[in-house]
Amino acid sequence: MNNVLFKSNKDDWETPQELFDKLNKEFEFTVDVASSDNNYKCEKHYTKEMDGLKQNWDNEVVWCNPPYGRQIEEWVKKAFFSNAITVMLIPARTDTKWFHKYIYKRDSVKIEFLKGRLKFGNAKNSAPFPSMIVVFYPF
Repeated sequence: MNNVLFKSNKDDWETPQELFDKLNKEFEFTVDVASSDNNYKCEKHYTKEMDGLKQNWDNEVVWCNPPYGRQIEEWVKKAFFSNAITVMLIPARTDTKWFHKYIYKRDSVKIEFLKGRLKFGNAKNSAPFPSMIVVFYPF
């Protein structure tokens, strides 16, 4: 029963527009690296088929709401090592290895835990997990 509380069949959660607008006002994003043709937030964007992980993010101001599955560590690692300002909306998984390796206690990273649970896209219900905004600055 408890497994249901922490699991979802979905890994591509559309960014709430109000949250994106607030962050875009501050950062002025130049590219959305993890989008679809239906939910992109920047004119320049990479879809699943274009594979944002294989694209060069250097010298961009990146918006990234990546798929929340097992591959999330690769997205966080890419943001950490890229020469870009990268703002990520990701689950607040503070118990994971990737959180401690690439986010926690890093001088070039800022974390903001979001209050409550977000409603992604046109979902009727809130997400089954807490979220955080993580900002990676180039070294």
